[in-house]
Amino acid sequence: MTSLASPQNPGIAAALMAAVLFGGATPLAKLLLAGIDPWLLAALFYLGSGLGLLLWRRLRRTPVAALASGDWPWLAGAIASGGVLAPVLLMVGLRHMPASGASLLLNAETVFTVLIAWAVFRENMAWRIALGLLAIVGGALLLAWPQEAGVASIGPTLAVLGACLAWGLDNNLTRRVSLNDASWIASVKGLVAGSVNLAIALYLGAPWPALPFVLGAGAVGFVAYGVSLTLYVVGLRHLGTARAGAYFSVAPFFGAALAVPLLAEPITARLLLAAAAMGLGVWLHLTERHQHAHTHGLVEHEHLHVHDEHHRHLHADGVVTEGAHRHLHRHDPIQHSHAHFPDAHHRHQHGAGG
Repeated sequence: MTSLASPQNPGIAAALMAAVLFGGATPLAKLLLAGIDPWLLAALFYLGSGLGLLLWRRLRRTPVAALASGDWPWLAGAIASGGVLAPVLLMVGLRHMPASGASLLLNAETVFTVLIAWAVFRENMAWRIALGLLAIVGGALLLAWPQEAGVASIGPTLAVLGACLAWGLDNNLTRRVSLNDASWIASVKGLVAGSVNLAIALYLGAPWPALPFVLGAGAVGFVAYGVSLTLYVVGLRHLGTARAGAYFSVAPFFGAALAVPLLAEPITARLLLAAAAMGLGVWLHLTERHQHAHTHGLVEHEHLHVHDEHHRHLHADGVVTEGAHRHLHRHDPIQHSHAHFPDAHHRHQHGAGG
């Protein structure tokens, strides 16, 4: 029987690599802030993401994605909540509170992501995943906890927590369209969110930075936001929201690890303890084995797939297609038992035991 942690489940590697790329952006952003307004930097990150992925897709001659009409509201909600609303709320909070306090509060994104997935979208939450998530979030809190904590007032605190809630909602909404082309989703989100943030930054009078800073921000945005988001969508597709979010929450550790050589920050006991806690959480997730008898109902949809145990359909021309391909196909009802994640084909209900 296939293990959940096997290479045949690409969601784990995708989510962890997304965390590496996104976490590494934090110390790079700190360097770029020396020459760019914070709000404008956020806009350039998103625009670098969207434009970079658009150029990459053109060079590869990637076909234009065809999003189903029922998927547009989910994508629009994800862009509005995570690409437009969340950055604005974060900037409002940061304007009136210490950065140390905001860094601590930003770890609430993972918690909101998992809670929304469990409470609203009814994604199952096994005890091993919950315990692993606590370990990972504990490690993130160790990294983010300020030496001199300070939250100015309830207003800015609620603004930052609102940003975390918006990003948590974004993660869950993006999961609903994750069967579509991942790089196209990330490109659209980057272009729309970056354009809106750019307009706001210029309206507020942010000065235009020197060309090296603009190019640097665009490059970081392409890798840390564009490529990272593309990989994260793949993780959502194969793992479900809660598990992908849990793996992604190790991002603060990679940011702290890069800050050691890049910003000459010391290796502290707190960094080592955080690494141990996050390592424990990832191990709990990697060794999860969720298997039980379950039923697949009748469904018809379109996405990239191979002819595995869930895709044993015939093609109209009778030709057997090898490798990944995309077309409208039908899943007939079936009941079987195997190890699985709560991905697009396993959104069934569970009993009290999870």
